[in-house]
Amino acid sequence: MIVLLDTQAFYLAAAGGINALPKRVSSLLTDEETERWISAISLVEIAIKNSLGKMRLTDEMMQQGVADLQLTVIPFEPRHAYRMFALPLHHRDPFDRLIIATAVEEGVPLVGADRQFRRYRGLKVFW
Repeated sequence: MIVLLDTQAFYLAAAGGINALPKRVSSLLTDEETERWISAISLVEIAIKNSLGKMRLTDEMMQQGVADLQLTVIPFEPRHAYRMFALPLHHRDPFDRLIIATAVEEGVPLVGADRQFRRYRGLKVFW
């Protein structure tokens, strides 16, 4: 199974370790059969929020988290952007909307705790 991590899920795991996540999520992410993706959008979001003092995760910590979780960083592509035209405005956070569009377009579950995620038709959420 392939899953896409939301920024918050990645941040929690990178800053606090895999056990900072709910047991169900940590089990999924440590399963050898799970292919773990993160969008480059999440890396941008963390960099911006780090600069604003809203997150404390350095470049080195972020790279180590990607390596430790064995994540594949996927690019944000035009087809992901086009998918955003079909997304209802359940969520106003632009980063979350970009990540939601990516998960829907790729047809993969999104790993994240945000309750708004479940309102999006066609989005599978795992938390």
